[in-house]
Amino acid sequence: MGRRRPRYKRVLLKISGEALQGDGNRGIDYGVLENVSRQVREVHELGVEVALVIGGGNIIRGSEEAKHAGLDRASADYMGMLSTVINALALQVVLEKLGAFTRVMSALEMRQVAEAYIRRRAVRHLEKGRIVIFAGGTGNPYFTTDTTAALRAMEVGAEVLLKATKVDGVYSSDPVKNPRAKKFKELSYLDVLKKRLAVMDTTAVSLCMDNSLPIVVFNLNKRGNLMRIMKGEDIGTIVKEG
Repeated sequence: MGRRRPRYKRVLLKISGEALQGDGNRGIDYGVLENVSRQVREVHELGVEVALVIGGGNIIRGSEEAKHAGLDRASADYMGMLSTVINALALQVVLEKLGAFTRVMSALEMRQVAEAYIRRRAVRHLEKGRIVIFAGGTGNPYFTTDTTAALRAMEVGAEVLLKATKVDGVYSSDPVKNPRAKKFKELSYLDVLKKRLAVMDTTAVSLCMDNSLPIVVFNLNKRGNLMRIMKGEDIGTIVKEG
């Protein structure tokens, strides 16, 4: 019997910057980064075309800088976009040490360290078996990397948006603070928006809803979860049309 085909051919994985800091308050935990990279490499070896969007909250989160430091929001968001480039380069280095071929594409032009984002070129990289890491957000202030993930997923024709978190799905409230919080196995986009559930920001969810792009929210810290999703197991919470 041949090897079972993965559930998805092309996916976009959204990783938050906070996920990379491990137990620290700031910066990059390279142990966490290697764990993430190994999981990405494993599913890529199945023949899955993988694109990634990475946040920058482990270094600078623009909205928080604007609120607490008194910076204007646009400047603070550009600072946040630059932090995503730092994370993307770190991820690229670790993935390539594991034998993967990668490209970092940035919405902000910085030719010395990353390619400029061009949709057709990104699709071609995926077709050639390269893991593509999207950095620099959308290139515009006031948009989160969640929205970037939804946008890039649709631009490159991903079949699903995989939202990596520190918990194993979407809950009715914070499961860390409330042990009675209910986990949802499946939700509609409207459920997420109406209940204001902490899945992704409303712009990202609305964008996915308008284009029927399913979202799977799962715990990437648990080794093997990404592979289980590719093999067809119901991991985490799926958000799709009701």
